[in-house]
Amino acid sequence: MGLVFSFLKKYRTASILALLMMVIELAVELSQPYLISKIIDEGIVQSDLGIVWMWGGILVAGAAVAFAAGIASSFLASYASQGFASDLRGALYEKVQSFSYSVFSRFATSSLITRMTGDITQLQDTVFMSLRFMTRVPLVVAGSVIMALIVNVKLGLLLALTAPLLFAFVMLIMRRAGAMFKKVQRRLDKVNGVIQENLTGIRLIRVFVRMKHENGRFAASSGKLMKGTVSALRLTETTMPFIMLVMNAAIVAVLWFGRADISSGEASVGEVVAVVNYALRTIGALSAFSWIAVTFSRAGASAQRVREVMDTENSEAENASPPAARAQSADRGSAADPGEAIEGGVEFEHVVFKYPTSDIKVLEDISFEIEAGRRVAIMGATGSGKSSLVQLIPRLYDRDQGQIRIDGRGIEEWDVDLLRRSIGYVPQEVLLFTGSIRENIAWGREDATLEEITEAAKIAQIHETVEKLPNGYDTQLGQRGVNLSGGQKQRLSIARALVRRPAILILDDSTSALDVATESKLLGALESISCTTFLITQKISSTQAADLILLLDEGKLIAGGTHGELMRGSELYRHIYESQFEKGEALHA
Repeated sequence: MGLVFSFLKKYRTASILALLMMVIELAVELSQPYLISKIIDEGIVQSDLGIVWMWGGILVAGAAVAFAAGIASSFLASYASQGFASDLRGALYEKVQSFSYSVFSRFATSSLITRMTGDITQLQDTVFMSLRFMTRVPLVVAGSVIMALIVNVKLGLLLALTAPLLFAFVMLIMRRAGAMFKKVQRRLDKVNGVIQENLTGIRLIRVFVRMKHENGRFAASSGKLMKGTVSALRLTETTMPFIMLVMNAAIVAVLWFGRADISSGEASVGEVVAVVNYALRTIGALSAFSWIAVTFSRAGASAQRVREVMDTENSEAENASPPAARAQSADRGSAADPGEAIEGGVEFEHVVFKYPTSDIKVLEDISFEIEAGRRVAIMGATGSGKSSLVQLIPRLYDRDQGQIRIDGRGIEEWDVDLLRRSIGYVPQEVLLFTGSIRENIAWGREDATLEEITEAAKIAQIHETVEKLPNGYDTQLGQRGVNLSGGQKQRLSIARALVRRPAILILDDSTSALDVATESKLLGALESISCTTFLITQKISSTQAADLILLLDEGKLIAGGTHGELMRGSELYRHIYESQFEKGEALHA
């Protein structure tokens, strides 16, 4: 629970005051059975109405103090727990945002969502309950035993011998339940994963009529979650009957021996009533331990899951470079000044790359050089490494061997933020955000003016389409741009990248949904922009005007050059050209 305490430090004043108010409330409540014994023994038995009124008045006044302290304690506990959860959730979100892409991919998206919502909510509730009730429970047990001993040592010993044994039993149950609830949280991740996949792919599910299949997947996953939760709750709930059995036996013993002590004059009626009252309070407190066992067990599992993310070292591209690259950087001098501007020259020298979780080389011995402002077209079959290659430029991943240079300087020498601000990236999978078209384009650069947004849209060939919409650039988009076609979403994504005025523009197969005429206009309009363009495409019509065409196959660069050079020197490129020419694609270029 070190994680909890580290984030709770900021609210230690409120936490301490909440505990103090709770202690005042508890002290009053523990004094009540003692005061009642006084009323019985000194007032009722002695027929002294004045004593009854005096102790009764004190009892009522104490109840008012306890009521006020309880309200104050609840308010302070709420403030501390809500603030704690807000800070922890913000820190966790910031941590996830700081992850390099390779580190981010270690966690399932559904798992991260569960950790930032369900797990933190569980910790928030635990903090509140700890400040308000959970800390109170052991104090009630200890205080009741002490007060019972003060009232009558002999009868109080029956309570003093029983309570510690039950407390140890409950702690054992809590330890076993913790491991079970950790499994429950993992199963919850799987349920959330199924839900996320189904909601994302609802169209495909309906088209393929796979509703029954997906309902079955969800039912199976949900069933495992239910069974795990039931098993964990069954274990924790067994504490309640056992506690009730033992404590009721203790009360019976108090009444039995109390009757004998009253007859012999060793105890009064009021003392027996007080000890029984303390025993009943102990039963109530220990009974709550079953609930505490569930809450703390879940909180322990949640804290461990949150800690797992918080302790993950982000030692990938953002924070470190390969040893060889660091050594070469040191030989050449200090890193680039973050204030410098990137022009866009890119050079790959014998670059080798494999994903962190795999030993398979995705790229092997890739070398090429392109001057700033030029266009590079990248072609190759699915899985040839095209997307992997361009992802190395903004350092979503870092290479394993070789050198990547930007404007002649090692890529690791450039400030990562500066590098990425100089890049306009359009991923293969289009992602738009809920909001207006204007907001989605300006997402690329927050300070972009309407004129700059419009200019970017014109180059992306989406301006006329937007103008025809009822609200123009203020038209609201549905979730993930559901009310737009695939081509419209691609062009909006391109406009979002262009509004950044990038030095390097990466189009990762992001013109696949465009017709040949629209794509040709787009590529022509890009000529007016002074930026280095990397275009992943399968269309020969898109490559003919490129300054450099890279042909990849199984991670290797098998050919490179202009369209004319590849037509003369690459049999594979000629085959692709001829096959597309027969379909009319090259003819219409």
